[in-house]
Amino acid sequence: MGLLSGSASFMRFTVEGELPDRFWDFIAERVVAHSFTDIDDNMEEYSIGWVSVANMFDSEFNYASYAAGDYVVLSMRIDERKVSPAVLKKFTMKEEERIKREKQLPKLSRSVRIEIKERVRTELVRKSAPIPVIYDLCWNVTDNTLLFFSTSKKAMVQLEDLFRDTFDLSVMLQIPWTAAVHIADEQLVAGLDNLQPAILI
Repeated sequence: MGLLSGSASFMRFTVEGELPDRFWDFIAERVVAHSFTDIDDNMEEYSIGWVSVANMFDSEFNYASYAAGDYVVLSMRIDERKVSPAVLKKFTMKEEERIKREKQLPKLSRSVRIEIKERVRTELVRKSAPIPVIYDLCWNVTDNTLLFFSTSKKAMVQLEDLFRDTFDLSVMLQIPWTAAVHIADEQLVAGLDNLQPAILI
């Protein structure tokens, strides 16, 4: 479930780094520069970039749909062509058998089998449609908190990389202690340093 869903799971991050002057001009330039590029009509296997949270096909942001008050709201879209290992094995073995019959060979060399496997994989990837995945995020630029609407570890790594490449800023996952430090007043933060682990029986 994402940002616009009735219910959602999310992870909280802290955005680290200095925000530039003329922030919204900077955001406009960087978001468009790292927007999603469609791979439906080419041979690319993987594409990642930003799209509108309201429309996965809007990667131009003509009306600055990412801006909502003090928040930046975006979707990270990933399209990837995948071939199931079982499907690849099936068609590779089928092609190996065809070549052995055609050339009347009892066995194929390892190098030939590797070449066949790569050729079959390329052909299967070419025929497969990219599978899209969308992850929403909401960045509060006032307190440098970012909500990422996924708990997938792989997706969080992809977010960290794309966010850094786009904005030259890093994101750090907030554990309960760092989240408390981030939102609590000075007196409570001072008290956190004195906390000790306890064994509850």
